Amino acid sequence: MAADNSVTPAAWLAKQIETDDPDLLQSMVKTMAEALMSAEADGLCGAPYGERSDERTNSRNGYRARQWDTRAGTIELAIPKLRSGSYYPDWLLERRRRAEQALISVVATSYLLGVSTRRVDKLVEQLGIKHISKSQVSQMAKTLDEQVEAFRTRTLDAGPYTFVWLDALTQKVREGGRTINVHALVATAVNANGQREILGLEVTSAEDGAGWLAFLRGLVARGLSGVQLVISDAHRGLVEAIGASLPGAAWQRCRTHYLRNLLTTVPKSAQPWVATLVRTIFDQPTSEQVRTQHAWVIDALEAKYPAACEHLDGAREDLLAFAAFPPETWRQIWSNCEDLLVPLGRGPGPWSNWPCCLWIDLPVLAP
Repeated sequence: MAADNSVTPAAWLAKQIETDDPDLLQSMVKTMAEALMSAEADGLCGAPYGERSDERTNSRNGYRARQWDTRAGTIELAIPKLRSGSYYPDWLLERRRRAEQALISVVATSYLLGVSTRRVDKLVEQLGIKHISKSQVSQMAKTLDEQVEAFRTRTLDAGPYTFVWLDALTQKVREGGRTINVHALVATAVNANGQREILGLEVTSAEDGAGWLAFLRGLVARGLSGVQLVISDAHRGLVEAIGASLPGAAWQRCRTHYLRNLLTTVPKSAQPWVATLVRTIFDQPTSEQVRTQHAWVIDALEAKYPAACEHLDGAREDLLAFAAFPPETWRQIWSNCEDLLVPLGRGPGPWSNWPCCLWIDLPVLAP
């Protein structure tokens, strides 16, 4: 099931590069920060770097190194030096927290919107920089494209990837003068170090079996291995693609997606009671008790709601696949949806519209 598309693409991309791959974020922020400093230094000199001009009032004189501490780690910045006077990017290094957040937004939105000169001019005004040249914008675009492509095609060598979450985000894009829906297929996993890692993202015209199969085969070709459990909704094409691409891996049906389906089999007035009853299955401390409770819930539903009873019985193995793994991992692997937000202290918010597998804050897990 695709997620709601009310979240803006820029906000979604900003969140991903901020939280899911520090190396990519460091590289992109360093590139953008140095490009903006270069543009500002050119403005102070009256002419671009290396260009002869009668309007030039100063010239560049190398760089000095400066460490910049950010949430993504320490970034080594190369700050331009001038032959006469000095240059210091106080917009970046004085108001650190504010500048860092703004720069992350600039990086994400610039990449997402194609980094046009007009749009970048508007974006960097919030940092106190006026007017950057078309050539500087083009260089930014080229470098960002290369970095993102390297990230999307990198070798997956941090395995084994024990747990893999799969989901999709629907977005509207403009193509050939028309606005159409596309689907961003996303795979997230726990690597050998017990940390969450986004494995890949692929844009397809439809969330069908062919798209998921090609996406998963691409991940396997890049090195995805050691998968023991895949968590997703019950999209038929997706489930078939998992079986074809990852033989030997168990499949966990997302409990939240499943509950939505189950509740359609009972009257609306009974839905709160049935939902509470089903959730007791996941409150048990051991695998044996989980299965015992599942059987008890089926018996409780049989007399009054036979359709729900049959539905729950048929989903037994797919819904309880998580119970074969250590109990300390259950909260992360029985679902990829918003029912995890409350225990994690997040509550409702705009992130609830992102692909489910992207906004679960995984702790360190033993693979």
